[in-house]
Amino acid sequence: MDWCHRPVIMMKKRDITIYDIANELKVSPSTVSRALKNHYSIGAEMKETVKRLAKLRGYRPNHIAASLRRNHTNTIGVLVTWVNRPFISSVIAGVEEVASENGFNVIISQSHDNYENEVANVKTMYDSRVAGLIVSVAMQTMKYDHFELFTSSNIPIVFVDRVAEQFNSDRVVIDNFASGFMATEHLIQQGCRRIAHFAGAQQRNVYRDRQRGYVEALKKYDLPVDESLILHGEVLSAEEGYKMTEQLLSMASPPDGLFTANDTSGVSAIQCAKKRGAKVPHEFAVIGFNNDPVSLIVDPALSTVSHPAADMGKIAVRQILKQREHRDIPATEMIILKTEVIVRESSRRKKVK
Repeated sequence: MDWCHRPVIMMKKRDITIYDIANELKVSPSTVSRALKNHYSIGAEMKETVKRLAKLRGYRPNHIAASLRRNHTNTIGVLVTWVNRPFISSVIAGVEEVASENGFNVIISQSHDNYENEVANVKTMYDSRVAGLIVSVAMQTMKYDHFELFTSSNIPIVFVDRVAEQFNSDRVVIDNFASGFMATEHLIQQGCRRIAHFAGAQQRNVYRDRQRGYVEALKKYDLPVDESLILHGEVLSAEEGYKMTEQLLSMASPPDGLFTANDTSGVSAIQCAKKRGAKVPHEFAVIGFNNDPVSLIVDPALSTVSHPAADMGKIAVRQILKQREHRDIPATEMIILKTEVIVRESSRRKKVK
């Protein structure tokens, strides 16, 4: 066979290793490794020489092999409910900012508020050898033994906002009771006397505590706690908020105020009230929760309670890093962030001094 008609076999180019660089520079592989990591024991001139040659030869560190040797990756797992919720996306933004600053990557999965999805995702995160896990628990979750995969392997885990109450781990939360109290008190101070509440599923700490705050505010001001004015939604969606508002405004004695445990249902409550001819806020004052962007778009703008989501994400990563550095300290810290009432036109029945 003529050479020009012979098949051409393409040989895959071999990856350059630290051993190749060490051999070329006549130094040990450990010297090259430490130089690439800016180790204090290597002089500035040697570091520069190693890095220049590594770049020239096209050296790329094998992170996968390194992670297998360490039995974990430089990746933090984030397990949330729905990534398209403004609160969750802000949490993720905070996580990514601090993770990146500290040389970590982030992988994200969502449970869609489903227990089985959460269990499967926890297993996947564990099998992926994440260095730590940040979790906001699914609405359906009532058992928490699937998280023992992490604690039994001494892998840090931090719960954010929706927490596993019967599980010992670090938690980053707000004071939902105080926040619910402040929101309800604001309506009372604006002159509302018959105040309704849209509450989420009571098995979750956030919604249960917001409802408790609502009830205690009514009691403080000697207002009756009318169970017919407390309506529970599964996820407090826009559709649920609209239907529940129709139910409230169809009562023989409708409420003159509403505290709803999220902004999504608060916005739909305003829309429903306007469509039915109720004047917001003078006949029907509304305050939501989270300070989502949608709260500023609706007319009138929705009063709400701030929720420091990005800060919660940042602190959660710092807790992961803290656990990794101090594995002998029990991870049972509860970090509580402050909130505040943001007064807008949907509840402003009196002039604010």
